[in-house]
Amino acid sequence: QLVESGGGLVQAGGSLRLSCAVSGVDFNRNAMAWFRQTPGKQREFVALIRSSGGTSYSDSVKDRFTISRDNAVDTVSLKMNDLKPEDTAVYFCKAGHTLATVLSATMGYWGRGTQVTVSS
Repeated sequence: QLVESGGGLVQAGGSLRLSCAVSGVDFNRNAMAWFRQTPGKQREFVALIRSSGGTSYSDSVKDRFTISRDNAVDTVSLKMNDLKPEDTAVYFCKAGHTLATVLSATMGYWGRGTQVTVSS
């Protein structure tokens, strides 16, 4: 089970921190990722963190967002700075045993999402 929290309404230029509490999977051995989705569009990759701690980001959020994980409490976080109206979306947490799984639309484990709204 993956449960996201921390979404909300923020003004452009502001910051938010999303968290995802994970249970029922071997967290330490899973890659974790954040995706986002707006109405009528496909779910979009945002960031991932490997079990080793290595990270990757989409070009649209690189240098503004930071993904991190705390293996002691099975939690992955996404710190979002300098938020823009185009960052408005439902943000989803994802777990996958491999990079292919965590990036797959059909495999792995998804949370139910948390809404982030950035006003201009």
